[in-house]
Amino acid sequence: MFILGFFMIKSLPSISSQVDEKIIYKTIEKNFSKLAPYYYSLISNWLIRAYKHYHDIDKFIIIIYLINKDLIFLRRNGLIIDYDTFYKDKTVEIEKINITDISKDLNIPKESVRRKVLELEKKGVIKKTGKKIFVDRSAFYAAQAVDTLKDLTLLLHKFNKLLKKTKVEEIVIETNEISASIKKNFSFCWYQFYKFLFIFTNRWREQVQDLETFCVGILAMLNASENKTFRVKDLNIKKYQKSVMSADNKGLNAMSISEITNIPRPTVVRKLKYLIDNDYLSINEKKLITVNIRGKAFKASTNLQNKNMVNLSNFIFRLFNQINIINHH
Repeated sequence: MFILGFFMIKSLPSISSQVDEKIIYKTIEKNFSKLAPYYYSLISNWLIRAYKHYHDIDKFIIIIYLINKDLIFLRRNGLIIDYDTFYKDKTVEIEKINITDISKDLNIPKESVRRKVLELEKKGVIKKTGKKIFVDRSAFYAAQAVDTLKDLTLLLHKFNKLLKKTKVEEIVIETNEISASIKKNFSFCWYQFYKFLFIFTNRWREQVQDLETFCVGILAMLNASENKTFRVKDLNIKKYQKSVMSADNKGLNAMSISEITNIPRPTVVRKLKYLIDNDYLSINEKKLITVNIRGKAFKASTNLQNKNMVNLSNFIFRLFNQINIINHH
């Protein structure tokens, strides 16, 4: 039922027509080496784009947190709006900016949130008119899902292929159909994406101090996952975590990481030092960086990775079944 570009969420289909969340988790867990390049690309590309806008990933996350209020409102009211409607002539009005809530929900210290919000106000990204607060349209379009939509589509398509291979699904939905389905159900899908993203970034921020450090680290992981000899192997998540450290890859250096991320080289060097000192990465005599997680770091990051897999499977469960419903009705 369409209402001014909105439509009501249909009642959920019977369980039999859905792919079970446990099956999704097992598929990810057993075939992690096949999904890893798409998964790490989605995350690292998003972080790189986030940094590019304000040279501070957390500032971008704060903006998204405020935009997400719109998605929460639609979700609570049982409404879904499509991609074009969501971005059309958009100015996001915010009821209020609650520093305490942002700090608690995003796991960022209160003073940091206050400082970042003030800096965003100075830049005109957040505007105050009387009692009204707005997120500037340019910031809204900076957060527009274009490349992330492509990365997410590729991840879901690859996952669908794995379901077909394991005979859970009979058909493979093509990338253009997946993309069109996400756009049609945009507010639902992006609410789920941000929910996953906030949990994921909160965990890693706490683990490695800040998201710029994590961004530098995940590039080394992505570099290993894209190694040709490594990609052909069928590895579950446990074997993957061990094998990724012995992957015969070329490694990255501080300059190449700086060029990919736009993070200044001295900052990259500082972040690399932290990751090497804390047993996440190794550096060889040629100054090349590779993944080498050991000791406490291995235990902590494996635990964190396993938690993230539960959230990833929940996220894919919700999106994949929504897309499946559309393409089968």
